Amino acid sequence: MTLLNEQLILQAWNHNASPWLEALEAREISSRELVTNQAILETLQDIPSHTVLDLGCGEGWLSRALAAEGREVTGVDAVPMFLETAKAKGGGDFKLCRYEHICRRTVGSTIDLAVANFSLLGRQSVELAFRRLRPLLNYGGHFVVQTLHPHSSCGEQPYQDGWREGSWTGISERFKEAAPWYFRTLESWHKLFADTGFKLIQIKEPVNPQTHKPASIIFVAQKIDI
Repeated sequence: MTLLNEQLILQAWNHNASPWLEALEAREISSRELVTNQAILETLQDIPSHTVLDLGCGEGWLSRALAAEGREVTGVDAVPMFLETAKAKGGGDFKLCRYEHICRRTVGSTIDLAVANFSLLGRQSVELAFRRLRPLLNYGGHFVVQTLHPHSSCGEQPYQDGWREGSWTGISERFKEAAPWYFRTLESWHKLFADTGFKLIQIKEPVNPQTHKPASIIFVAQKIDI
């Protein structure tokens, strides 16, 4: 089931790449506009770094924003249409790459900072990404993850790890089937960082000003010796 769902994630994003780009261009995703884009930018501004890996960079908006601050950014994604758009807009070195294939050759050298902004959806692929990222980070390097908040994204289902059906509710009728995603409890996120050689040094919970509920959770971790 895990391997099938990992394939379905990539398949769904390839099928929905065009409407996703259209939605971003039209600024239709309110949580991004209201909260999460600014939240990740403010978090990264507080972390000194020169070389950055944008993991699951999509169309490259975050890479461009970081490059505008003078950082050297490599963006990777597994969806060709996203990479084509990112390359056309510039602002980084963009490469087509699946998480399980990330290596030093991908980024060219070690890095100070890796960031995954709403791009960690699977189970095995995410665990592999954590393990592959650690050797790429310089001593004391940081890994920042913004994702759905476990408490607000659990819904009516049991609060336990497991695969969930995706949904495009509230976005657009242009989208086709949604990608499945792997739900992790807060405890499981903590364990994943610890088991792969990272120490969590900060957790932020950006709140949507309209719903007054967490719009996301941001984990700030640092590479440690193991």
